[in-house]
Amino acid sequence: MYETLANITWALVFALVGGAAGGFLLIWFSSRIPALLNKLTPNIDEGKEIIRGNRAVGDYFGRIVSAAILGVSIIIAAAVLAGVLAALR
Repeated sequence: MYETLANITWALVFALVGGAAGGFLLIWFSSRIPALLNKLTPNIDEGKEIIRGNRAVGDYFGRIVSAAILGVSIIIAAAVLAGVLAALR
C-alpha cells in the first residue's frame, strides 16, 4: 500500500514539475521562434509586410510559428508523460 502511494506521489511531482518546466520552455520558445525566422529571412521584414497587408507573408509567418510551437508542445508532453510513467513503475 505504501509503495503505491509513493509511486502516485512521485508521478504527481513529476507531472507538476514537468508541466511547469514545459510551460516555461513553451513561453521561451514562443518568444524566440519569430526572432529566429527574422534571422533566416534577412531581406524580408515580416512585421512591416504584415502591417502593409501582405497576407501571404502573414500566413507563412503564422504557419511556421504555430507549427514550431506545436512541435515543442508535443515534445514537452512526451517528456512529461515519460516522467509520469517512470514514476508509476
